[in-house]
Amino acid sequence: MIHRILIAALLVLTSTLAQAERIKDIATVAGVRSNQLVGYGLVVGLDGTGDQTNQSPFTIQSFNNMLQQFGITVPPGTRVQTKNVAAVMIQAELPAFAKPGQTIDVTVSSISNATSLRGGSLLMTSLKGPDGQVYALAQGNLVVGGFGAEGRDGSRITVNVPSVGRIPGGATVEQEVKNNFSSGQPVVLNLNRADFTTANRVAQSINEMLGPDVARAQDAVSVAVSAPQDPSHRVDFISLLENIEVEPGEEAAKVVINSRTGTIVVGQHVRVSPVAVTHGNLTVSISEDYTAVQPNPLGEGDTVVLPGSDVEITEETNPMFKFAPGNTLEDIVRSVNNVGASPGDLMAILEALKQSGALKAQLMVI
Repeated sequence: MIHRILIAALLVLTSTLAQAERIKDIATVAGVRSNQLVGYGLVVGLDGTGDQTNQSPFTIQSFNNMLQQFGITVPPGTRVQTKNVAAVMIQAELPAFAKPGQTIDVTVSSISNATSLRGGSLLMTSLKGPDGQVYALAQGNLVVGGFGAEGRDGSRITVNVPSVGRIPGGATVEQEVKNNFSSGQPVVLNLNRADFTTANRVAQSINEMLGPDVARAQDAVSVAVSAPQDPSHRVDFISLLENIEVEPGEEAAKVVINSRTGTIVVGQHVRVSPVAVTHGNLTVSISEDYTAVQPNPLGEGDTVVLPGSDVEITEETNPMFKFAPGNTLEDIVRSVNNVGASPGDLMAILEALKQSGALKAQLMVI
């Protein structure tokens, strides 16, 4: 198992050595970003799978408020059973440069005890941004991927999640989010991964194509680029920048361990100082056996069952293996596979190597 994991990691790492990538794949333009929207509303038309009103009073309150907007007043003290209604939260992502009239997808999630939103319709709901302003209006029929069934004896089966649905194109943009793209200021490219080498190479590649001092790296993430002030020319300019190819800087030496799944990934620049390692397991087995003790045929007494324990200790003996100085990734994988350690044991070996100072890499446990 560990052999397959490490060999797979080796193949992935050796096949993804540093190679030229487009700037649009490794960086984004500062200020050009999406915005999160959220709203609260009601889904109606459910087939008896809505909220239980005695456990979700806010559903009744929202339902009554909706009826009042249409001039309908529910008499005081009336117990309304709205099994076909569910209170929901709506979330959406407003893309950069989205204009009024365009549509975006929305996700609708039950916030009470509705068992399923299948077949429901979302009533018109305003979607607000963090500033409290309304940027879109959502409404439409839900597409629910999950479903459930329940028998009279209480048994039930559920496939996927029936309490969450989506409405493709279910929200209409009502207000555009302002940005500084047309402000005439220099364009700032933010790298997806902070790296001084990559930032420097991005600036160099831009200067080689557009001329000296056009781009300058501000830090490990941001590269400022002088750009035209005319908005139409800025579009052409950024289109040109996006397609410039850059060879990103290589990652620092890392060993990443997922303690939950036992996955271990060793980076290509990991090295080990001269060190000897041995690995062994101590197994303790305890078995219980019960014996019946009976009295003599003519004697007085009762039959007694006495427990008996058998304890066995087995210790595996594994030979030491040696890491030579300046090992490559392939050598490290081969040496570790020779010891035959399981993923859990290998984590302990790598941690011990790090504590001893022999492992020349960052040890990250996720």
